[in-house]
Amino acid sequence: MATAMEFEQEKERLGAPEPRVISSVFDPSSIAASTVVSRTPTIDDNYDGIRQSQYSEDHKGDPAGEHHVDIEGAKREFAKLDRALTQNSLKDAKRDLEKDDEDERFDLREYFQNSHDASDAQGVRHKHVGVVWDDLSVEVPDIGSKFFVRSLPHAIFDTLSYPIFYPLGLLQSKFGKGWPTRPILRNFNGVLKPGEICLVLGVPGSGCSTFLKVIANQRGAYAKVTGDVKYAGIDSDEMAKKYSGEVVYNQEDDIHIPTLTVEQTLEFALATKTPSKRTRLPGITGEAFNEEVLNMLLKMLNITHTKKTLVGNEFVRGVSGGERKRVSILEMMATRAHVVSYDNSTRGLDASTALDFVKGLRVTTDILGQTTFVSLYQAGENIYNLVDKVLVIDQGRTVYFGPAKEARSYFVNLGFKDMPRQATADYLTACTDANERQPQPGANPPNTPEELETAFRNSKYYQAMVDDREEYRMRIAKEDNREQEDFRTAVLEAKKSNVSRTNPYTLSFLAQVWILTRRQFFLQFQDKFHIYTSFGIAIGIAIVLGATFYNLPDTTSGGFTKGSVMFNAMIMTCLDAFGEMPTQMVGRPIFLKQTGYKLFRPGALSLANTLADLPFSAIRVLLFNIIVYFMTGLRRNAGGFFTFHILIYVAFLAMQGFFRTIGIICPNFDSAFRIASLIVPNMISYAGYIIPVDSMRRYIFWIYYINPLSYSFGGLMENEFGKLDMLCDGNYITPRNAPGQSAYPEGLGPNQVCTYFGAQPAQPVVHGRDYISVGYGLDLADLWKQNFVVLIVLFIFFQLTQYVAMENVHFGGMGGIQIFVKEDKETKALNDRLKERAAQGKEKVEKEREFQRGKTLTWKDVNYVVPVPGGTRRLLHDVTGYVKSGQLVALMGASGAGKTTALDVLAQRKNIGVITGEVLLEGRPLSTSFARETAYAEQMDVHEPTTTVREAMRFSAYLRQPYDVSKEDKDEYVESIIELLELQELSEAMVLTLGVEARKRLTIGVELASRPKALLFLDEPTSGLDAQSAFNLVRFLRKLAAAGQSIICTIHQPSALLFENFDRLLLLESGGETVYFGDIGPDSQILRDYLARNGARCPDDQNPAEFMLEAIGAGSQPRIGPRDWKDIWQESPEFAQMKREIEDLKAEGVARSTEDTTKPTTYATPIYYQLQVVVKRALLSLWRSPDYTWTRLFVHVFLSLFVSLTFLNLGTSLRDLQFRVFAIFWVSILPAIVVNQIIPAFIINRMIYIREASSGMYSPAVFAVGQLLAETPWSFVCAILYWVLMYFPMDLGQGSSGKGGSGYFLLMILAVELFGVSMAQAVAALLPSIKVAVLTNMPITLILTTFAGVTIPYPNLAKFWKSWLYELSPFTRVVAGLVVTELQGLNITCREDEFAVFDPPSGQTCETWANTFVSTFGGYVQNPNATSDCQYCQFKVGNEFFNGLNMRYENRWRDLGIVYAFFGFNIIVTIVASKYLRYAKR
Repeated sequence: MATAMEFEQEKERLGAPEPRVISSVFDPSSIAASTVVSRTPTIDDNYDGIRQSQYSEDHKGDPAGEHHVDIEGAKREFAKLDRALTQNSLKDAKRDLEKDDEDERFDLREYFQNSHDASDAQGVRHKHVGVVWDDLSVEVPDIGSKFFVRSLPHAIFDTLSYPIFYPLGLLQSKFGKGWPTRPILRNFNGVLKPGEICLVLGVPGSGCSTFLKVIANQRGAYAKVTGDVKYAGIDSDEMAKKYSGEVVYNQEDDIHIPTLTVEQTLEFALATKTPSKRTRLPGITGEAFNEEVLNMLLKMLNITHTKKTLVGNEFVRGVSGGERKRVSILEMMATRAHVVSYDNSTRGLDASTALDFVKGLRVTTDILGQTTFVSLYQAGENIYNLVDKVLVIDQGRTVYFGPAKEARSYFVNLGFKDMPRQATADYLTACTDANERQPQPGANPPNTPEELETAFRNSKYYQAMVDDREEYRMRIAKEDNREQEDFRTAVLEAKKSNVSRTNPYTLSFLAQVWILTRRQFFLQFQDKFHIYTSFGIAIGIAIVLGATFYNLPDTTSGGFTKGSVMFNAMIMTCLDAFGEMPTQMVGRPIFLKQTGYKLFRPGALSLANTLADLPFSAIRVLLFNIIVYFMTGLRRNAGGFFTFHILIYVAFLAMQGFFRTIGIICPNFDSAFRIASLIVPNMISYAGYIIPVDSMRRYIFWIYYINPLSYSFGGLMENEFGKLDMLCDGNYITPRNAPGQSAYPEGLGPNQVCTYFGAQPAQPVVHGRDYISVGYGLDLADLWKQNFVVLIVLFIFFQLTQYVAMENVHFGGMGGIQIFVKEDKETKALNDRLKERAAQGKEKVEKEREFQRGKTLTWKDVNYVVPVPGGTRRLLHDVTGYVKSGQLVALMGASGAGKTTALDVLAQRKNIGVITGEVLLEGRPLSTSFARETAYAEQMDVHEPTTTVREAMRFSAYLRQPYDVSKEDKDEYVESIIELLELQELSEAMVLTLGVEARKRLTIGVELASRPKALLFLDEPTSGLDAQSAFNLVRFLRKLAAAGQSIICTIHQPSALLFENFDRLLLLESGGETVYFGDIGPDSQILRDYLARNGARCPDDQNPAEFMLEAIGAGSQPRIGPRDWKDIWQESPEFAQMKREIEDLKAEGVARSTEDTTKPTTYATPIYYQLQVVVKRALLSLWRSPDYTWTRLFVHVFLSLFVSLTFLNLGTSLRDLQFRVFAIFWVSILPAIVVNQIIPAFIINRMIYIREASSGMYSPAVFAVGQLLAETPWSFVCAILYWVLMYFPMDLGQGSSGKGGSGYFLLMILAVELFGVSMAQAVAALLPSIKVAVLTNMPITLILTTFAGVTIPYPNLAKFWKSWLYELSPFTRVVAGLVVTELQGLNITCREDEFAVFDPPSGQTCETWANTFVSTFGGYVQNPNATSDCQYCQFKVGNEFFNGLNMRYENRWRDLGIVYAFFGFNIIVTIVASKYLRYAKR
């Protein structure tokens, strides 16, 4: 590093100005609010920042005391940033001094001064937005006391009544009174000026999140918001319309695209908010600006090491939970908003990182003039001291709003007992909790929210707030709204020049599309497995299709088959876009969050999706078309091929837009699937191939004219046959010779006729244009002027529908509504008892005595190495320690230090990477029963969403407690856990609708319900809980430990009181290094002594849990002392003592374990009991998922109705014979439709099973069979509905089997249903994700149906396919069994237009001339005695049709049995795959 003198000389040489005082107002337009770097170091005396906003009158004369934040440190941080950037520009200038490149030279100090001068001289303004709220109230719909879960009848009624009630609802909302409402926030008043932080406190459910959302102008989830909220004098409506990107809300849950890296996630947010050149640092490009800001953001919260790591989620391995929370924080900071609301944003962060985050908020709020609202659970004193004001909420009422430093004394003066050791934030929250607050002796403080609100309104603090608010309003008015005008001007100048003044976005629409396209492209490109799978399937299917129709001849024998090739190629390509529907819904929460931040217009994503997909889909479809086109022998010239390719690809793009539109406008996949199931079968049937236009029913033939597939197929046929002449041969000559006969001329003679469409009398050549004109009603002239044009129009139309839908249709979730299951007699009695105990204030039932003595777990020199791109990474290094019976061990460290990893390794939950070292239970290696003998409350709350809280706990108790424990005892134990965790009011609530805090308590309850024999592991059990709930939980864990249980628990942000409840501490630093393992001691004295002995003395007034993390350098601050604490630990006497204790514990454990003669078992209960419990839950889940079950029924009902309407009341003509076969063929399509529903459901349930299986709940065979058995009743119902609505309206059963054949039809349709469900589950079990699994549906369906003997008749199949694929397809048996049952003995009567007409030779009758032909090929002559115009009908009886297709009536029961055998095979595959292929990398 250059010396100070060299530095100044270099700057002088470059003409840099002398250092001057930086402006007292940091220009937010110049750099993102999120670029403040929380780092320490050297002092720059020339730096002079601001302490607080120029509007914060309360802070005069106290530059640091009120917040206890090192403002001088903040100055030094900016000084360091200043020097770093300046030195970088100096280096760049040295490299290119001759060019004097202004773009490269950047001096932060100079820029700050210049921007300040410009502010005064040229009117460049700054964004300072004070918020004033007056009588703010929020109301939500009050539809009864509870929302109850819908069931199937509700779903059916909702669907059928929708056309009636939806318009009525619109009229009601416009002209009526609307739903009754109830208030959840009442008459809030206050003001927060720029440069101030307001901490929002309250118990869960008090209204903190609602206040933060509404103050951030997010009002969509509420029925009514009244009162007045102004932002720098701008009302909420104008703010929402023009400046909504300046007021943002950071939600509690971390929602991100899991397969993007941290860098890509933040780069995207920055790129959409890059300010214009007018307000950027002079001479720096937008890319360089974003890169510099990105690096500073990562350093600010100390996650630079995660830059190239996937963000991940519950099921995709990525950064840790704490690191993911920091990504959420930084993403919002990147929006450069100036009114910010953070909702419990420190959940999952360790104490040091949480403090760093709030320090960062303090600095950005001060220097940038932000207005910051934040709610935090378990906020420590150091964090509390950083805020200006505090808002305390009790059941939707303001009970205090004023200076943070005076809040505690206010509540003490009200008469509440002070708790000196309790953190102030915890104390304030406890004062609103009737169960926790304590009055002072002889005092009578307010007891209800109403009384607390009244006391506050009568206090000096309320009057001070009113005065402060009026003073703020008057000052703004006196200054002629200068603050507002500055804000408007600053926002306008930050926008790109081509962005409208009223547009809330920073970039233009096209710029947004480009950035989104780039992100969506990388999102697809990084999913290599999906790319390889989709391309592999496309190429594989193309080869199969090409080989099946290999090298077709240019004669009439190949004419119809060429149509089949083109139809199949088109259907395969276009319906591949079906997977776009679920994709639109999976990304919806992320989409809503980012559009809420105003990163981009919703409609921009629709165009970006199309553009990003073009490179992948264009190449994939091109490869598919090349293989199919040239293998099958279609017209081999460049013009023909590229026309073929363009027609198919444009049709694909149109269908892709169609499916995406459905996915956008539908609230869930089930409703989208219902719409698709109505439309897609009609598109396929009315494309012009299966049913010719002139044979379509008049009441539905219009579908043909609005169908993209009909225009694509028409263009393909015109392209292929428009210039093709075909020789009439083969089966199209009547009469003709059979092999070995010579009764008729070879070729087409004068007394023979070519029956091919478009054939001319006595002409052996059929012109292709005549063929498509007569057979399909197509005109070659329509190829480009109609078909292609309409496809382009439809493509554009569906792009527009996507845009309009994304702009206007938003599904924002449940809005905090909880759904309950109605009580039965048993649960009502249980709930009444719980309520009675709560009302009487009885002590909670304590069941810790029922825990048997825990076991001792020791671990020594444990290392864990995982594979990463380019090598491996060590996450744990020589971790050593133990937990024994009666001990509660805390596992702590910074976020990302390896706490969860260490817990996973000790609990044996890892299935990737290499674990070395020694882990022993009672001195012996871990047995197969270890998983079920331990309980592990994981950080991610994964549960079956449709169960209730009580059911989830009972499920765990039934399967994990010993089988010999009675059901009554297990149920009683669950009741005690519900009471302990204070879940009485939510015992019948569906897990799906629980909030974050309630889900966390449920996760713990599910594990406690197992009554673990050995150990209890808990990963951050207090994250997301308020301070009192966290304290109650840890106090309960303390009691469990006192009763003999062994417990290891990771914990974040414990208060000093909470921390004392733990016996021992395992402290890790970055890299998984141990820095301490030992006792904590009363008042943490043992730990304090260890730290002090090694140079880190903890002040008496500081929380040792926070101090120890700061001491080891867990946050942004450097460690205390010159040596690494891991080295200090390894050389300490405590380390040597610990190793001796481990050896002693191992010896004692071995001695004890010899007394235990229990045989280790993987599961606590027998298989049949597991199956009973699992199936019961699965059946309940389906019943409580009415959209899912109704969709299955709906699809079968309307598909059968559609087939019936198309083929209503079939007769006995030749065409009706073909229609009967087509109608039967639709039965084989049922599995393809079922698969699209079953696969996502199975894979989602598998994710839950993986979590439950890791605890040894039940076997993979039980899971697989349970999933099938739960679906089976619905399969029976679907089969019966389809059979009734198909069989009887079409008037089937006119053959010799009669209506008695209907029973066989029902059995076969049921077999197809069961096969479809089991095949879907087998495919899902074999593949890793929904996205990949659904890709297999179309190819499997196409292969199985193509070789079933209908699309390609058995005689036309190549020998290769006949020998195996024809026999392997279950649909071969389905079609054969149903066709022979229906056509056996069916008399055929041709219509007039169905006869083949020919003249016999002179002197012969029709019978004489055609007798040899008829006796050989079947059929009949209508006028046997005629001497001209002989009328020949191809079939006389149905048997003649199927005999030549390798179908036999006597084999029909064998065929039925084979289909059921396929069903059994699928079950076996599902069981085996479920056991060995879990796809859960952990």
